[in-house]
Amino acid sequence: MKLQAGGHIFDFSKRTFIMGILNVTPDSFSDGGLHMDPGAAVEHALEMASLGADIIDIGGESTRPGSLPVNEEMEIGRTAPVIRALRKRSSVPVSIDTYRSAVARAALDAGADIINDISGMRFDSAMPGLAASYKAPVVLMHIKGTPKDMQKNPVYEALIPEILDYLRGSVRIAIEAGVERDKIMIDPGIGFGKTTPQNLEILKNLDIFTGLELPILVGPSRKAFIGNVSGGLPVGERLEGTLAALSAAILNGADIVRVHDVKEAARAARVADAIKRARSF
Repeated sequence: MKLQAGGHIFDFSKRTFIMGILNVTPDSFSDGGLHMDPGAAVEHALEMASLGADIIDIGGESTRPGSLPVNEEMEIGRTAPVIRALRKRSSVPVSIDTYRSAVARAALDAGADIINDISGMRFDSAMPGLAASYKAPVVLMHIKGTPKDMQKNPVYEALIPEILDYLRGSVRIAIEAGVERDKIMIDPGIGFGKTTPQNLEILKNLDIFTGLELPILVGPSRKAFIGNVSGGLPVGERLEGTLAALSAAILNGADIVRVHDVKEAARAARVADAIKRARSF
């Protein structure tokens, strides 16, 4: 499978690609407040690109468990200036992490290439048409509930089948709006309405999602389930667990991994890719 974004070709038969996380928010669970200044945000994006990030994912609203939404004007004000400034200094593909079509439009106009929608185009009915009109690649993620309530006892009758059905529905919504299938990626939504055992089950069975024949993005970076499995480690001590989860995801079919720690993740992905593809060096 291949995907084109921002003049770049992602050939998923060759290797796993790295998406670096850039939250320009005061309250994200891991890096909230670190990159609120646009200049600092751009410098961090450039650093991630130099360390191996193939895509920079920029978000202006925290979607951590229990978070409340901000208004779209604030979200645009946080993200669009950073995207414009980054685009002047780098051609690295940029994704906008939003479920709002107005924010996505402002980001694409500012120079973003990809829409990363945590709702799988379910929260804003105008999003599918917008993506189609801009011919923008999209990431369609599964979520149960909303960020405010998603971790309040999420229950599934059949975890993997339900996520698959949701993603199939999102793909259908996108295609019916005019999004080309070769511009669609899927994300099972680690940590978005899932318990620790459920997150582990998704990673263990990730190869099932390859049946959708679309690139798979996985984002376990520093999330709570890693802390839980590791004996209650805080966010800042979850690197090793994150790398283990990333490696498992890659071996089970992930094509893109969304991470905070780009240098370490890129190195881990290189080894996981070598094992997966049995390359000789």
